[in-house]
Amino acid sequence: MSSDFDPSSLTGDDLAEALETLESGGPLVHSITNEVTMNDVANLILHWDALPVMADSDGDAGEMASIADAVLFNTGQVPERRVDAMHDAAESAAESGVPIVLDPVGVGSTPTRQAVAEDLLEDTNFAIIKGNYGEISALAGVEAEVKGVESVGEYDNIEETARSLAESTGSVVVASGVEDVVATGDTVVRITAGDEMLSTVVGTGCMLGGTIAAFRGALEDDAAAAVYGTLAFGIAGERAAETDYAGPASYRTAFHDTVAALSAGDLESVDLEGRLEFIE
Repeated sequence: MSSDFDPSSLTGDDLAEALETLESGGPLVHSITNEVTMNDVANLILHWDALPVMADSDGDAGEMASIADAVLFNTGQVPERRVDAMHDAAESAAESGVPIVLDPVGVGSTPTRQAVAEDLLEDTNFAIIKGNYGEISALAGVEAEVKGVESVGEYDNIEETARSLAESTGSVVVASGVEDVVATGDTVVRITAGDEMLSTVVGTGCMLGGTIAAFRGALEDDAAAAVYGTLAFGIAGERAAETDYAGPASYRTAFHDTVAALSAGDLESVDLEGRLEFIE
């Protein structure tokens, strides 16, 4: 993966400009995702001012992928019909030059999900792969502990694991956790943004995947979309935590409202110093 994107000197103005590009572009984001979090993913993509569509039927999946600005695959549920739709969409997207984001939800927890993800990786050149520490480690062939869809192990070398997966796949890799890691074959960035309340809501990982797909639909550079999308998502999580919520349910609503209200002007003053750490 080649990229001219240099995250070493990012400012709030750069982040604001990326959001402005997304808001003005209104990219069409086609998601083949699971039914547990589908509504939240669709709404969050919409709140970023992108256009969500979920097409997973025979024929429709490939046709929609060919006219989308970005495609998202989420393996939170892997019925044969949906997996076939992913392969169909991947073929159409490749023919049309449409970037695909892979969210390998639950990979590492069962052999079936592992096989589905490995087949997708073998057949598809993903622009970005986004997963939690356990999922990224499982895809990289490193020992991982994934319980259901949750990463429960210890991952002291997640930066090197993400870099290894980026090198072997040619994709930008986002490993999400308490701190997020974005890796290309050349660069690894640790991002500090977000709030612990995000972990109390089912589907925030899926929503991060939708966010990154929305940014990739608007921005040409894979690494830029991964970094800006991850940063914007985390900052929205922090600002939602500053609202008067009563618990996880109202925090979930506050988070959606915060993303919908977030504008480029709100991000210009964000100080990114201390939020980005570059790993040699």
